[in-house]
Amino acid sequence: MLEGTVLVRTPSGEHELRQGDLVSFAAGPSGAHKATNQGEQTARILMFSSAHEPAVAVYPDSDKIGVWTPGGADNAMLHRRDGDVEYYDGER
Repeated sequence: MLEGTVLVRTPSGEHELRQGDLVSFAAGPSGAHKATNQGEQTARILMFSSAHEPAVAVYPDSDKIGVWTPGGADNAMLHRRDGDVEYYDGER
């Protein structure tokens, strides 16, 4: 945390982070996290990622799945889980 405070939600609960705090998140469901600034002051956080492409993330609050493939933001796909299709749909 560079400045201010944020509430971080993880599978183990909610934790307030303050200036100078450092936290890391494991890959996979155990590292799921969400940072929220609930105050009126600006909060500044610095995040680094060791994620490699392709990568997949699940967003349980919005029931979305994100897929990132090499090539930058234009190659990201976000979809709601309810968009199920059969495995061979559209295949020849």
